[in-house]
Parts: sequence; C-alpha cells; structure tokens
Amino acid sequence: MSQVRVSETTHKALQALSSKEGKTMQDIIDKAIEDYRRKNFLEGLSQDFQALQEDPEAWKEHEEEMALWDNTLQDGLENE
Repeated sequence: MSQVRVSETTHKALQALSSKEGKTMQDIIDKAIEDYRRKNFLEGLSQDFQALQEDPEAWKEHEEEMALWDNTLQDGLENE
C-alpha cells in the first residue's frame, strides 16, 4: 500500500468524514479522487465542444454528421 502525506487540516477533515459516513478514510479519498477525475474529464469535454462551436467549418461538419445520425432513428413507424 502506498502512502501519501496530507496536511493536518486535511487529515482532520478525513477523520470527521470517516466518522460521520461510517467509511474508511481510504474510501473517502477514493471517492474524492474519482469525483475529481470525472469533473476534470467533463471540463475538458466542455472546452473541446466550445472549441468545435467556435470553428464554423468544423461545426458545420458536426451538424451534418448529427443529421445523418438522426436519420438512423427513423424506423418508418409513426409516433404513438
């Protein structure tokens, strides 16, 4: 098992959360890191999407491709 040094403030916060949640400090750290990883991923995705929208040619290509995908949803049946 690896060890990571944290500040005393962080350690106290981990202890308090561990007590309150009934989980180990390791579980709390694992969850926090996973939440941070997901947040970081979504922020990057948002930046990439914004860059796509700012490029008129790339955005047009994206819109055309999305229109093609929309056609795959049409199965010839009327909406009920």
